[in-house]
Amino acid sequence: MIKAALIVVDMLNDFIDEKGALYCGQSARDIIPFVRLRLEAHRRAGSLVVYLHDAHAEDDREFEKFPPHCVAGTWGSRIIDSLAPQPGERVLPKTRYSGFYGTDLEKILAEYGPAEVEVVGVCTSICVMDTVGGLANRDYPTIVPRAGVADFDAEAHNFALNRMERLYGATIQ
Repeated sequence: MIKAALIVVDMLNDFIDEKGALYCGQSARDIIPFVRLRLEAHRRAGSLVVYLHDAHAEDDREFEKFPPHCVAGTWGSRIIDSLAPQPGERVLPKTRYSGFYGTDLEKILAEYGPAEVEVVGVCTSICVMDTVGGLANRDYPTIVPRAGVADFDAEAHNFALNRMERLYGATIQ
C-alpha cells in the first residue's frame, strides 16, 4: 500500500497545443506548470503516477459528438513533451471518457492500494469528472485541485467541480 496516486488525464497535444484538433484554450495551457509541480511532488514522494490518454480509432463513434481528435498513434494523442512520463510510470490509452472503461486502471489501483488519489488534467466536465466518478464508485478518497484542471467550457467546468465535490465526495482544493 502506498500513500497516494496521481492520475494525469489527457494532457495531450490535441487538447493542449493551439494546433490541436480539439484545443481546450488558454485555460488548459495555464495548468501545465501546476501539473508539472504535482508530478514532481508525487515522484519525490514515491507515489503511483498514471497517465490516461485518449487513443481513438479513426472511425470512433465519439467523433459523432466531437471533431476527430487523439487518433491512436498520432501527434495529437501524445502526452505533451513538458509533462512526459518517466520510466516506470503507467500510461494507459483509453477510448471513452472514464479512465476505467476498457483499461487496467482498476487493477493497477487495486495492486498499489493508494490511500488517496489526486486527479489533474482536462477536460474537467468530461474525462476528469467521469474518472473521478469511477474513483468514487470504488471508494478511493479523491482530491481535485482547481489549479490542476481545465475545460473548454467554463460553465461546465464549474458544474463538474461542484458535482465531483457534492456527489462524488471529492476534495476540491
